[in-house]
Order: sequence, then C-alpha cells, then structure tokens
Amino acid sequence: MTDTPFMSHTRDCAVLAAASLLTWMIWSQSAAAAVPATSAETAGRTVEDGGTGPYKTLMVSDKTLATHTVFRPNDLSVFGENVKLPIVVWGNGVCANSPWEHVNFLSEVASHGFLVIAIGPMPTEGQRGAAGGPTQSAMLVDAINWAIAQNSDQSSQYHQKLDTGKIAAAGMSCGGLQALEVAPDQRISTAVICNSGILGNPGNGIRGMPMLTKDHLAKLRTPTLYILGGEKDIAYKNGMDDFRRIDKLPIVAANLNVGHGGTYAKPHGGEFAKVATAWLQWQLKDDREAAKLFTGDPCGLSKVDGWKVEKKNVP
Repeated sequence: MTDTPFMSHTRDCAVLAAASLLTWMIWSQSAAAAVPATSAETAGRTVEDGGTGPYKTLMVSDKTLATHTVFRPNDLSVFGENVKLPIVVWGNGVCANSPWEHVNFLSEVASHGFLVIAIGPMPTEGQRGAAGGPTQSAMLVDAINWAIAQNSDQSSQYHQKLDTGKIAAAGMSCGGLQALEVAPDQRISTAVICNSGILGNPGNGIRGMPMLTKDHLAKLRTPTLYILGGEKDIAYKNGMDDFRRIDKLPIVAANLNVGHGGTYAKPHGGEFAKVATAWLQWQLKDDREAAKLFTGDPCGLSKVDGWKVEKKNVP
C-alpha cells in the first residue's frame, strides 16, 4: 500500500512522540540519580575507638529522628547494592529516654556492619541518667519506620544502603520488654532480650513498664536470644521462665554470672556485646561462622569460660 500524505504525517508524529517519551525517561532517571545524598545529622562523636568490627562507628543525632540515637558506620560509601546494613532497634533499661548506659555496647554492635537505632536523644559526654521517660514500645516501631523511609529516600545518606528485610528488636530490662512487645511485628526477623523477661505479675514492675503477660509469648514468631546475668540478675527467673514456655521457636538462653547490670559499660560492651553481635550476624547476615557460637552440642558459647547455655529448636 502506498503511503498517503496523511498516513506519513501520522507516522512521523508517532515517531517523534516516542522519541520524546524516551528522552524524558532518560532525563528523569538521570535527574533522580543526580539527587545528592545529604545528612540530617546535628551532632556526633566516636564512642571509645569506634568498635572492634571492620566498620568504625559514629554515634549521631539526626534531626529527622531527634527522639532517638543512631549508631552507624562512619563510612557509608562502602554500602549499597552488594553490601547492606541490617537494622537493630534498641530499648533502654528502666525505660530510660537515653541509651547512656549502653553506648559502648551499641557502638560495638554497629561496628560489625549494622545500623543501630536506640530510644532517646544522643547522650552527652559522661552523661549519667536521663531526663524524661518512661518511654514507650512504640518508639521502637518509630525507629523501624524511619529506617525504612530513609532507605527509600533518594536524598538520604542511607538510600538503598539498608537491608529492610533484616531487622532485630532488642533491649535491656524494661527495654527488653519493649522489644518483646513489638517482636510480633511481621517486619522483625529476630529478637534479643537482655536482662529481661515477662513478669509473673505485671503490676509489680516499674512505672511505664509494658504490661505484658506470659500469654504474649505465644505471639512471638522469630528466633529469640535471651542474654541474662545469671541467678543474681533480678530478671533471671522471669527470663528463664520465658525460655521454658517458648516451645515452637528457635530460642537460646545464655547466662553469665554478672548480675542485672550486664557488661554494657565494659570496653566494647564486654561479653554481652560479643554474644549479641554473633547472634545478629547469624540471624541477619546468615554468618555461619558466627552461628557456631550457638549451634552444635555442645555449642561454642557453652565452651567459653563463665557462660551457661540452654537452647531449643537450634541445631
């Protein structure tokens, strides 16, 4: 068939329209890629020497989440498509509105390649105690929501650097109960409960403590680690009772006879940081070497001086 002037004109218009659309798509993609990543951090400092892991860590305050403290690797440029940061959200002892007691511990965990977000504004140098509080378990959910949003935000320094499919809820004492309360969230991959456990009579707890009952344990759906301070830990009986009641999940109860205060203030968070980090490396990074601390009979941790370990549904 011979083209008519009308058909030729129509075809030319269609070609021009397609070319224009392709040009616009290329420009849009280039413009999006060109959006510079920016930092919203208002303050930051290095805790100790930045941790013993491969990524030296900063503790920072971010104005887009001023209610929390972020522990992150100092150099974020090494993270992206091939290496991402799993997320750990943390609740403090006595439901405090500051992670001042736990900065050595949290910095150490982050130095092994995690983004750690703790409830409460960034503590000042040498801070003891915290104003405000008690905090709420929902603040752990706030931290998760913020991290996921940052990962999607093209202008964020965390854009596409976080592993939003690998999230841990963790905390100490009251913060451990906060972690237990949010642990059924479908986005959470594991829980780390330190010096904590659900009280037999929830009304006997401190002001602001989550009023969980033992029935809540049936809602847990992920592998869970309890790190306790032995029989002199005031949370020992509650934590070990939780362990006995949880039957269908992989669960480990690890005890070191240091009492309720744990080892958080020790250099690099002490023994508790080593155990928590190994668990997170296993659960959030599928690190089989780290898993050896908990797998096997006897498991690796049970061979470490001072530790007593019980476990269920763990090979």
